[in-house]
Amino acid sequence: MIIGPYINGSAVLIGGIAGALLSSKLPERIRNSMPLIFGAASMCMGIILVNKVVHMPVMVLSVILGALLGELVYLEKGIGKLGAKARGLVEMFVRSEPGSAESQEQFLQSYVAIIVLFCASGTGIFGSMHEGMTGDSSILIAKSFLDLFTAAIFATTLGFAVGIVAIPQLIIQLLLAYGAIFILPMTTPEMQADFSAVGGVLMFATGFRICGIKVFPVANMLPALLLAMPISSLWSSIF
Repeated sequence: MIIGPYINGSAVLIGGIAGALLSSKLPERIRNSMPLIFGAASMCMGIILVNKVVHMPVMVLSVILGALLGELVYLEKGIGKLGAKARGLVEMFVRSEPGSAESQEQFLQSYVAIIVLFCASGTGIFGSMHEGMTGDSSILIAKSFLDLFTAAIFATTLGFAVGIVAIPQLIIQLLLAYGAIFILPMTTPEMQADFSAVGGVLMFATGFRICGIKVFPVANMLPALLLAMPISSLWSSIF
């Protein structure tokens, strides 16, 4: 029985609602310091996944080609527009207090970051596929703890729109989990390791973005996840 995606989605939803409701009561120092911790945690998780790489050239090539493809189709810009629409939808029902909302540009930057963190992390994608094949939900449950508090912190400034991210996250993870039975039999352990390593690179870049160190175009790098396994298979067959 698939339960991980539901637990992970519930964590984001609950965290988003709780953070939005408690935003006025949460000390400013916690709002400022905790995203740094979450960013550091994301980078550490990324490092662990990158260490699983089998073919380093596959990881590098996948990230480069994936980022190039994302830039060509303006993927991050499209996600940002969807985020803006989601915010407008929420604000139709939830009135923000004066001065509580971030500027449009700041909102889009932060919203894109959490969409990638929650929906497109290597841990979430790999964990969904892993559970679909083995029934082990431990990876997604571990991710849920991080997502719960991350969603709460971001919701103190972004509002209830953070909870909406739970919907695409749940859909993506369920599709991956139930589709894994068709995908994983065609893969090898090396392909899975290279795939996880590419996801680790994205998580590392996301950590930098959350910490405010460098705004990597993480959403534009998402196609790298689609390219990782095919390139890994091709590399293994040639070399």
